[in-house]
Amino acid sequence: MRIRTYPRAHILQKFHAHCQSLAANGNAGYQREFEELCDNAKEFSCRAGELDANKNKNRYPFILPYDHCRVKLSLLESQPHSDYINASYVPGGCTEHDFICTQAPLPSTMADFWRMVWEQNVQVIIMMTALKESDKVLCNQYWPPERGTGCYGALQVTTMSRHHGPYCYITTIHLRQHGSPTDRHITHYYYPGWPDQGVPKDHTSLSNFTEHVRKLLDDIPRLGPTVVHCSAGIGRSGTFVAILWLMQLCARGIPPDVHLAVRDLRRHRVLMVQNVEQYILVHQCLLHWLAGNTERPKTRNTVVHFQAAQPQTDRQSRRERKKQRRNSGHTHRPESTHSSLQVSHTPQPQHTAWQSLRDSLHAFNPGKLLQRIMPPSSQLTNSQTQL
Repeated sequence: MRIRTYPRAHILQKFHAHCQSLAANGNAGYQREFEELCDNAKEFSCRAGELDANKNKNRYPFILPYDHCRVKLSLLESQPHSDYINASYVPGGCTEHDFICTQAPLPSTMADFWRMVWEQNVQVIIMMTALKESDKVLCNQYWPPERGTGCYGALQVTTMSRHHGPYCYITTIHLRQHGSPTDRHITHYYYPGWPDQGVPKDHTSLSNFTEHVRKLLDDIPRLGPTVVHCSAGIGRSGTFVAILWLMQLCARGIPPDVHLAVRDLRRHRVLMVQNVEQYILVHQCLLHWLAGNTERPKTRNTVVHFQAAQPQTDRQSRRERKKQRRNSGHTHRPESTHSSLQVSHTPQPQHTAWQSLRDSLHAFNPGKLLQRIMPPSSQLTNSQTQL
């Protein structure tokens, strides 16, 4: 198949115009797109979560994992239903198992949670909820205090360090299984400023936090899925995964299709991106990130007030590239003007273009995954590469 990739400035221009269209008439376009999302709750079975033996393992009785993509634990001796945990594999840009979205652990499921982390070779945990909101417990603390150690089943969990980063708390956790000659280190990110079933007061913080995690995941060997959880593991978790997934696509030159991505996430876990406010938030964070903003923009309540600062940045970058080429004695083709933001790639031989795309996609699996994530209306004809 042929894949068309675009410069970031082109993606920004088109996505900004798309967001303006959706936000017109009181966000009518956002509302329409969100209502069009399929409710797959009746389409896929949840038999494992409905079993009487597993009902007390669910934080919310109506939020259950689909059988076809639930995470299965290894069976414990003489415990026939011990393979169950309320957790689902979801895609995120490379495979269908890039992330595990799960509910916040209960006191009775903490051992199962850590067993899942161990068995799935998890290196990073993303926590998108406060422990309590008013008097409601949203998540039971499942890790020990700093320099403390706790035992959860056959696993010993030790909190090695904890510090407050610019957007979140970052904790390093040491994990050891009884009888195993190896141990592991887990990086735990705790983003507390996101209310249940709502959106953060400052979406720029979420955008910057997601970009931080995206770069981390790009830099480390991916031995297993990344665990993401909020309270139910659907609204905030789904929104975070959608933002990160679409950032990955844009970084590879592929235009984002928020509606298509969220629809696909909902095929893997019920009600991912839970309400229209969170659906709008995905667009806001992407637009902020694409524009290269590092400070809080002067906005109102919708993304239409974002002003793209990218052209000036691109002009500066282009001048720097020209200077580098002159200094190195290389020639280059002039690029298109930024008045229209129609930036085109320099033509390359086919094998060079393929190598460039393959390097940029690296672990990206372009098979059936691309059939899900590519915008169906895209005409993939410019700067094409044959796969």
